[in-house]
Amino acid sequence: MPELPEVETMVRGIRPHVIGRTICDVSLCASQCKPILVKPTFSKLREQLLGRQFLSVRRVGKRVVFEISDGATLVVEPRMTGLMVLLDPPNLHHLRLQWDFQDDGSYPSLWFWDRRGLGTVARYERGEFEVRFGPHTLGPDALEMTIERWRECCGRTHREIKVLLLDQKSVAGIGNLYASEILHVAGINPQTPSDKLSPQQLEKLTESVQSVLSKAIECEGSTLSDGTYRNALNQNGSYQNLHRAYMRTGLTCLSCGTGTIERIVQAQRSTFFCPCCQNSSKRVRKGKKK
Repeated sequence: MPELPEVETMVRGIRPHVIGRTICDVSLCASQCKPILVKPTFSKLREQLLGRQFLSVRRVGKRVVFEISDGATLVVEPRMTGLMVLLDPPNLHHLRLQWDFQDDGSYPSLWFWDRRGLGTVARYERGEFEVRFGPHTLGPDALEMTIERWRECCGRTHREIKVLLLDQKSVAGIGNLYASEILHVAGINPQTPSDKLSPQQLEKLTESVQSVLSKAIECEGSTLSDGTYRNALNQNGSYQNLHRAYMRTGLTCLSCGTGTIERIVQAQRSTFFCPCCQNSSKRVRKGKKK
C-alpha cells in the first residue's frame, strides 16, 4: 500500500537518525515467510555495506534511496506492505533486514519489515541508479508536476485518467488509494480519457494532486483497517480519517451530500468515485466486483 505520502513519511522519519552513522552490521532476520529479493546476494550486500555510512536518504517515486559513502546507492522498494522502522516493528515475524550502527544515537538499528514479502532491497554501483531509474523508466515526481507537465502528459494518451495516474512511467508516486482521492477532490470522472480533459479540469487536477498529497504527508500517510502501514516509529498515519472516496462504497458523498460513492474496476484495480460530483457525459460502466 505505501504510496508517495507513506514513503515520504518513512524517509522523513528515518533521515535524522541514519545520516552520517557508520554501519557495523547487517543481518538477515530469521523470518520463515516468503523471502524478499535482495541484490546482490545478502552476503555480498553485507560485505559491501560494513563500515560504510549513509550520506543521504531521499524518496524517488515510491522508493527509499540511500546514498552510501562509497559512491553506491541502496534502493529499498516497500511495494505493498514494506516499512522502514526505527522502533517497535509491528511484529518480529515479518522482519527482513536489520542495519546496526556502531556510534551512539537515538536508535541503534534500522529495520526493513514486510508482511507480504514483495519488497526489494538492491545496491547499485556509482552511476547505475541513474540508468535504472532515469526519466526513460520513471516519470517526473507527482509533487513536481506543473499544469504544463500535466497538459503534456495527458495530451499524449487516450487512456482513462485514473489509469494514467497509476502509470509510474508517466508520473511517479501516485498509487491506487490517492488516485481515487485526487480525482474526487478535482471533480473528475475517473473514466475520462486523459486527452479529453478540459483546461479547467487540468487546472483542478494539478491543484488536487498538490493538495491531497501534501495533506497526506502532513498526516503521515494512511493506515487502513488492516493496520499494516506505520511510520518509522510504529505509529499510525491519520489521513485515512480524511478519505472522501477510497473504500467508501455505498456511503453518502461527503463532498456533495447527494451522491453515493460507487466502486468500479479499472486496469484490474478498484476505483471509488461519486457519480454526482464526478459526472461526465461518458457513461460509467461498472466493473465486475471482486
